[in-house]
Amino acid sequence: MAKYFSKEKWKYLFYTITHPMDGYYWIRHQERGSVPIAVLLVVLFSFSFSANRLLASFVVNDIDPRVVDSFFELIGVLAAYLLLCVSNWSITCLMNGEGRLKDIAIAIGYGTAPITIMMLLGTIVSRFVADDEQAFYTMIIAAGIAYGVIMILVGIMQVHNYSLGKTLITLFLTLVAVFIIIFLLLLLSNLLGMVVNFFRSVYTEIIFRT
Repeated sequence: MAKYFSKEKWKYLFYTITHPMDGYYWIRHQERGSVPIAVLLVVLFSFSFSANRLLASFVVNDIDPRVVDSFFELIGVLAAYLLLCVSNWSITCLMNGEGRLKDIAIAIGYGTAPITIMMLLGTIVSRFVADDEQAFYTMIIAAGIAYGVIMILVGIMQVHNYSLGKTLITLFLTLVAVFIIIFLLLLLSNLLGMVVNFFRSVYTEIIFRT
């Protein structure tokens, strides 16, 4: 397990953040990335999101802290991460993508790093801004999200060896696949519920008749 969290892996993460084109290329071709680090970054992103909702100044945040459930948000973020990875892998398998599921997981996970950093920075800055200085907070958060999206876009493009146009089409189809998977899961859940209720009613009928 230590090899997945080695000093070299962490150093390469920061190299990828500052040089996403080269970083993602070598992640795909020389196994320099780490899936456990990518998952850890997604967890940290979830924590930073919850911390922002809980701790950001009232000047920029009107959310009632009592409605924030960090554990529920963590489950939601991890579920969304898994859905995106599986959906992108399923779509790119049909579109001659070269990336493996682990490469996609790393590309998306590493892309959350700048969002996490800027969200934590924004949360700290929000404690010191006045009512007419909200633009500084907004710029920090927007910069983190924009760079994170760019990293994910570059990561998907590099691991699959796609052009920019094909990458954008793939990401759109990935979102479509996410909604299809969610719909199928809800359908399956409803079907299982009906089956359980049927057997429960049969069991209840047998009990009453005996």
